[in-house]
Amino acid sequence: MFALSCSNTNNKPVIKFAGDSASIVIKNIDEASLLQVKNAYKANADTLNVISVLIKPGELDSIQDELEVPGKIKVLGDSLVFSPNQPFIKGKEYLVESYIGVKFATAGDLMMGKGKQNLKAQRQTLKR
Repeated sequence: MFALSCSNTNNKPVIKFAGDSASIVIKNIDEASLLQVKNAYKANADTLNVISVLIKPGELDSIQDELEVPGKIKVLGDSLVFSPNQPFIKGKEYLVESYIGVKFATAGDLMMGKGKQNLKAQRQTLKR
């Protein structure tokens, strides 16, 4: 993952469907993380892997595993937009995992050796 932040801000990025539900938008990305994402995007947009979108199985689905939703990521202004290769399915739930802006340690924590060993992705479930 490219975009990790050590900032002291507690503002998490906002993950939601776009108004037409055709894409997922991540907003409220802190400046340091956004700069890292933009640089990675410029270097190689086709391999940018900062978020994952999974379709959650329904109660009546025969497949019990979450399946990754293939798609493209674009940086538009101060937001990241995920557009799936196939339209999102109405009534389905999607799990979005992102490490963008994850606070893993403050400068003081790093100096005292208290940095967290296991980063936890920001997880957001969206229902189409």
